[in-house]
Amino acid sequence: MRTSAAARAGQYAALLAYLVFLAFPFLWLVSTAFKPPAELAALHPTWIPRDPTLANFRQAFGEQPLLRAALNSLLAALAAAVVAVVVATPTAYVTARHRTALAKAAAGWVVVSQAFPFVLLIVPLFLVLKNLRLIDSLPGLVLVYVVWTLPFALWMLTGYVRAVPAELEEAAAVDGAGRLRILLSVTGPLLAPGIVATALFAFVTAWNEFFFALVLLKSPEKQTLPVILTHFIGAEGVADLGPLAAAAFLATLPSLVVFAIIQRRITGGMLAGAVKS
Repeated sequence: MRTSAAARAGQYAALLAYLVFLAFPFLWLVSTAFKPPAELAALHPTWIPRDPTLANFRQAFGEQPLLRAALNSLLAALAAAVVAVVVATPTAYVTARHRTALAKAAAGWVVVSQAFPFVLLIVPLFLVLKNLRLIDSLPGLVLVYVVWTLPFALWMLTGYVRAVPAELEEAAAVDGAGRLRILLSVTGPLLAPGIVATALFAFVTAWNEFFFALVLLKSPEKQTLPVILTHFIGAEGVADLGPLAAAAFLATLPSLVVFAIIQRRITGGMLAGAVKS
């Protein structure tokens, strides 16, 4: 009993240390965003601002078009999430229910494709978008995000479809339900947590993405929020730390809010997609 209690206490201590490790960067970012220039330049930094100020936020909005960039990021992320889910859901259903050699090969290719570095992809993507006349456009960026997030979305949803017992569909078919009605009334509601988790993954991935947006978008009015954040760093690599922290804090909030709202569905979808695949 004592050994079991000690082991459990050790697990809780390790979990607490891990949570502190994860939360520290964000808490330090929030602290930096509210510090005045004198505290930012202090030799011995403080954990909590002694004289909190909103000047960094006012300066950030005054120097860079954060609202326009945030709108661009929001449009690109929402569109990428919707398209990725719409394409991945029926594909995942077919892959999970019809385990042919072709489906297994496709699933293996999905996993292997995730190992490709972005640098190898950007040149062919750039040439394809150039031929489609989608360079320096949000639709072109959305297309790239869909291609980028689709493999993982397909893998996640395939595992979640396999977690739905096929016997339920067979029972509905025996009762006279057609294929479309089975998908909408039986399988669809059970897949909802996985679809939500997949959509959130695609949204957060597109919202935070930097490399593709930097290469493909050249017009200032079309740039996304992660690219705009780099404008707070000077030519010599010196960062305007206060406004940069304030802008980065605002850029982090949407992901945190969405995560907090639907965290239970995310957990269920991630576990089902990862464990039962």
